[in-house]
Amino acid sequence: MKKIIVWLLLLTLCLALTGCHGSRETADFAVPDKFDASRTYEITFWAKNDTNKTQTAIYEKAIADFEELYPNIHVNLRLYTDYSRIYNDVITNIATATTPNVCITYPDHIATYLTGSGVMVPLDDLFADEKYGLGGSEVRFDSPTAAEIVPAFLEECKIGSHYYAIPYMRSTEALYINRTYVEKLGYTLPDILTWDFVWEVSDAAAAKDENGIYPVNGQKVMIPFIYKSTDNMMIQMLRQRGADYSTSAGEVRIFNDTTRQILMTVRDHVAAGSFSTFKISSYPGNFLNAGQCVFAVDSTAGATWMGSRAPHMDIAADQVVDFDLAVRPIPQFDPSSPRMISQGPSVCVFNKDDPQEVLASWLFAQYLLTNDVQIAYSQTEGYLPVTLKAQRSPEYTDYLSRKGEDNDMYYSVKIDAAEILLNNTGNTFVTPVFNGSASLRDAAGQLIEETAKAVRRKKTVDDAFIDGVFTQVASLYRLDQIGENAGRPAASGEDMGPLPSTAVFLLAALAVAWVLIALVFLRNTLRERKKA
Repeated sequence: MKKIIVWLLLLTLCLALTGCHGSRETADFAVPDKFDASRTYEITFWAKNDTNKTQTAIYEKAIADFEELYPNIHVNLRLYTDYSRIYNDVITNIATATTPNVCITYPDHIATYLTGSGVMVPLDDLFADEKYGLGGSEVRFDSPTAAEIVPAFLEECKIGSHYYAIPYMRSTEALYINRTYVEKLGYTLPDILTWDFVWEVSDAAAAKDENGIYPVNGQKVMIPFIYKSTDNMMIQMLRQRGADYSTSAGEVRIFNDTTRQILMTVRDHVAAGSFSTFKISSYPGNFLNAGQCVFAVDSTAGATWMGSRAPHMDIAADQVVDFDLAVRPIPQFDPSSPRMISQGPSVCVFNKDDPQEVLASWLFAQYLLTNDVQIAYSQTEGYLPVTLKAQRSPEYTDYLSRKGEDNDMYYSVKIDAAEILLNNTGNTFVTPVFNGSASLRDAAGQLIEETAKAVRRKKTVDDAFIDGVFTQVASLYRLDQIGENAGRPAASGEDMGPLPSTAVFLLAALAVAWVLIALVFLRNTLRERKKA
């Protein structure tokens, strides 16, 4: 009997090494009862801007104003030129326990950060804390309450059953249109364009005369339709068609017949010379402003680079062509039920050994939601403030009402772009977030890029080619390693699905072992009593 018990316990120990449910620990953080203002704190803030001095000045002013309210908290700003660099540095610093205190990032990235146990602070208790939470009584600035943050934007920051970020700014994509060329081609621009309309007009604009000149612009260069972010293109087309992309648990479902149809459509229009991408041809705004493009899809946050009177330009003044620019939502399959992606940076807080340091970091992160910061930053590009408090303020209402007063602060294209999201917040969506969702997003765009490049290289793009691209991209981005509950943190009370068979056997073996132990103990006790 003793040998049986020993073998059962050894088997149980072996299974314990392999039968875990695959969950990750979340950081435990208890909000201090009181913020210790007698101490000095030095926190780091990693942020991103596109060498935009106005945005840098807004960060610097926000830090200065915050430090005036909290003289014992010093914020060190570190600027990056793109989010991928922030992401890579955070991943590197997780290994050395030198993460920043506060970081501007994306939920897809946070899902990967969470694979490091205890790295991120779940913000639920901080949100709700009466003293230091959103709208808290002890906060030294006019903080919005949770109810004053746009619910859809706040929900984007939830992973599993916990909030791990607060939204900072939001944008979507817009279709920037050379209305002059559309009308020259004999078309009337609708309020919401369909994909069929865009493809038809683009094909018409791609026609050349016998001298290789495009009649629509009188030039030898014309790329009628350029898409900046092909990952967004694929994701939005799939959502508009009601097709699969992934599940919230991390199951990859992008390799389907609808994806195949989309790639075949891309094939046809690349072959016609009417479609290209940013990675292949360069920035769409440059072609648009030079009169070499009819439709350019880019973020609403890039609106100040669009149009012949845009405040920002990457081409010489003598290359700019004067035209009437229109801004519309991205193309739709069903204009009566528009669907568009919601995107934009969020702010997360990293866990530290000192709860007071975490609280100081949270106070600064929360300060970025104040009206002064939200409105000022939104005015730099076609961003939308993430709080209802800012959106409904007299200052922001006045800003929108002055559209077109100049080509700088009140540049009409920028405000038109922001209003697209303002008027369509209820029509936006986000993709599921899990460890590996960033890779899946990249893979979505790569499918379009590989198809477009193959056509330009005169390769045959048929079903066999698409099958090969599916396999190639799945391998390149290791999508076969993304499975159910991939990298998700195990949240308290969250249903993670049925236990694996090894875990079930483990629990059963433990139960049997303890029963046998109890029987042996009982037998030995009875023997001792008989001897007595």
